[in-house]
Amino acid sequence: MPELWLPGAEIHDLGDHAPTDQQYPPKAIAHITWDRNATAAAPQDWCSYEDLVGYFTGSGAGDAPHLVWDPFSGRTAQLFPADSRSKSLLSPSQSPTRTNRAGRVVIQIEAVFFPYCRYQGAVYPRLVDTPCAGWDRIHAWISSWGVPDIWPMGRPTDFSSHRDERTWEALGGWYAHAHVPYNDHTDPGSWPDLTAGPGSPGIPPQQQPVPPVTTARYQVSINGLPYGYGAQGYQVTVVGRALVAHGFGDHYRSGPGPNWTDADTENYADYQGSLGYAGQAADGVPGESSLRRLLGYLPGQRTVSVSHVVAAAGTDPGAAQGHLTYGSEVAIVEQALADEGLLDQRWVDGSFGTRTVSAYAAWQRRCGYQAGAADGIPGQASLQQLGAAQGFAVTD
Repeated sequence: MPELWLPGAEIHDLGDHAPTDQQYPPKAIAHITWDRNATAAAPQDWCSYEDLVGYFTGSGAGDAPHLVWDPFSGRTAQLFPADSRSKSLLSPSQSPTRTNRAGRVVIQIEAVFFPYCRYQGAVYPRLVDTPCAGWDRIHAWISSWGVPDIWPMGRPTDFSSHRDERTWEALGGWYAHAHVPYNDHTDPGSWPDLTAGPGSPGIPPQQQPVPPVTTARYQVSINGLPYGYGAQGYQVTVVGRALVAHGFGDHYRSGPGPNWTDADTENYADYQGSLGYAGQAADGVPGESSLRRLLGYLPGQRTVSVSHVVAAAGTDPGAAQGHLTYGSEVAIVEQALADEGLLDQRWVDGSFGTRTVSAYAAWQRRCGYQAGAADGIPGQASLQQLGAAQGFAVTD
């Protein structure tokens, strides 16, 4: 196994180690500290290595990288072992990956540098204008962890940003901070050459193929609930079961369940294709229109009003087929009845019809009600018992 700690580095172990997400390829992330804003007309004195190490081991520990590197002297401090995530990237909840963890390793290097810094009387516009002392040692160590010598989004030569989620998920290699999805920094602006070595596939960056990623990995919110890769909740189970009922469950190896996986996306893409959607419109992430066509209603938050479902139970059985009085709330009750084994999944449609009335009467009998008290019309007590069993709240 490669060394967890860079040989020769000053070790300042912050603890708080955490594993990376091994399903993604290995990466290294290039940063500069950019602790001061200077210009060609107004250079500023370099902020010392000791100051930056003190910051990252003190008040800045929540943003700490693996390595703090002084490109003038070659001194390097290491704050996390290579197999742990560090903390220098933004990782917002909407990101499909946990950016600090999205690789077998995600080794982050902060060069102590800002553009037009003044060091010992000389001004350095770019990181590559410095001596880059110690770089070969850092590069060899990172290569030993299997990080390929490529820049999947191009070697940084300026402070423009380019971020592509598909490339980030599919390809290992070196990424500028300016390349990381769901981040907003544009550093490092430049970076030393990656020489051919054990981490290099021998393919120039511009020729490195990007494997096709056919499974979308983002989320949308519909009626206040999330759908798409990583979404969780009862609504995910509802969609999965409806897909199976409509003949679109071929990609499931288990489930469906409450966690949205690639299998849910692939099945939903098949369903969208059956509706005539194509391209991005058939990427497997629901839209409001296709979801309503699949379910007949839009799932809502898990709160059910007794008065609403009573009104539905009194109206829907005598109305036209598929009539919805309070469809999203009724569907919560119907799904709960289905999960209790009292209603066939195909009748979870948001309409409190005769089959739902019969199923609710069976639930009332299970609760101990008899004769006219088990008439299939929800009451406060029996509905609260169902909600307690299946995880929804009940209001008046």
